[in-house]
This record gives sequence, structure tokens and C-alpha cells, in this order.
Amino acid sequence: QVQLVESGGGSVQAGGSLRLSCVVSGGTFNSYHMGWFRQAPGKEREFVAAISRWPAITPVVADSVKGRFSISRDNAKDTLYLQMNNLKPADTGTYYCAARNGWGSLSTSEANYDYWGQGAQVTVSS
Repeated sequence: QVQLVESGGGSVQAGGSLRLSCVVSGGTFNSYHMGWFRQAPGKEREFVAAISRWPAITPVVADSVKGRFSISRDNAKDTLYLQMNNLKPADTGTYYCAARNGWGSLSTSEANYDYWGQGAQVTVSS
């Protein structure tokens, strides 16, 4: 059974930074494409960033966070990261990591991901 567990959420003031982590167990981490999604109160879940299982493929980052957020992975630690800098109140929400079996391509659609974490809360105050 594949499990994803996020950590690193919290409350920060605008302009601050947080780093989210997602540890994957029960599966073969380096065979998954990985992604981050977020859901603000009263809104639908949206794509944030994705990283391929293949190192040669450039990660994809949503325009709304480009230049502020970066995604990375450490296959030796079965861990996915999301570094979030210059946070804004609009970044407030629950952040989910997700894993996609690696036979397909890198995807920004949540429908293409097979496994999900329980979410980590990020609150940014002005």
C-alpha cells in the first residue's frame, strides 16, 4: 500500500518561506512522477508543480508560483520537496503531494495521479 505523508506546513507572514516535504512509502519512489497541488478554502484544488521520474525532464511549475516556488526530489530518501519563498496570502491553503505511476508523461492534471497524501496546511498572513 503506497502512502504519502506531507510535513512542513505552518503559519508565516507574507514574504516568508516554508519547505514542504512528502515521504513516500510502500512503493518505488523513483518510479513515480510526483506533483504538488493545493486547495484554498472554497476553491477547487489546483496544480502547483510537478517533477518527472526522469532527471532530464524539466520540472513544471504553475505560473502563479513561478519564480517563488521550486520542486525537487531526493530518491535516496523517498522524499519530495516544495520550497516556497516570498509567500503571499493567496498561497494559503491545503497542500497535497501526489504520485503518478511512471509509465505516462508528466502531468498537471490531478486526474492523472494515482496516490495522494492527506495534506498540509499553509497559512500566510498579511
